[in-house]
Amino acid sequence: MSRAALLVLADGRFPAGGHAHSGGAEAAVAAGRVTDAASLAEFCQGRLHTTGLTAAALAAAAALGVDPLELDGAADARTPSAALRTAARKLGRQLMRAARATWPSAELDALAAARPRGAHQPVVLGLAARAAGLGPEDAAYCAAYENLSGPATATVRLLSLDPFDATAVLARLAPEVDRIADHATNAARRALDSGVDALPAASAPLLEISAEAHGGWPVRLFAS
Repeated sequence: MSRAALLVLADGRFPAGGHAHSGGAEAAVAAGRVTDAASLAEFCQGRLHTTGLTAAALAAAAALGVDPLELDGAADARTPSAALRTAARKLGRQLMRAARATWPSAELDALAAARPRGAHQPVVLGLAARAAGLGPEDAAYCAAYENLSGPATATVRLLSLDPFDATAVLARLAPEVDRIADHATNAARRALDSGVDALPAASAPLLEISAEAHGGWPVRLFAS
């Protein structure tokens, strides 16, 4: 197992399309819910324990070898917002292109053929981790971290927030990322025996509602 592969996969410069998405931060900034580093920390903490946990478990399960088509269906069921489902599949399609070019894999090829419009991003992430020789814990960490780093980076652009403050938010949440990654990996191992219903289904209704409103904005900086 190459730990360097994890650094490549988690690097914000990996061409997976995440730079175009704010993870709900743009709508939260517009609504006045995120105004500074302290409110960004609260927003990221909420994401981590809801959508972050769910995404991390899906990614870990894919890395373990759970059927990616079943996982893709489970991801759909855990994403009530049509706007977020669309965004997740766009991100999955972009990540698929990058992953297949970086770590060629028959499993990635098969999922790309079965889901030509894109599978959910966490499922693709888990398969990409598997193709790179990484384990379920690595996939869970990557998914959990991405759920925080995207909004943090977007908020720097949206509010002209000091990037040092945004990075400090991520660093201070590190112990919680550890706990979420462990929880997600344990759930993914249960899913091997019990099926995808054993995976977390934590949701954030306000994120879902905001995503639907954001999708109708005539002018916006981020796709989601």
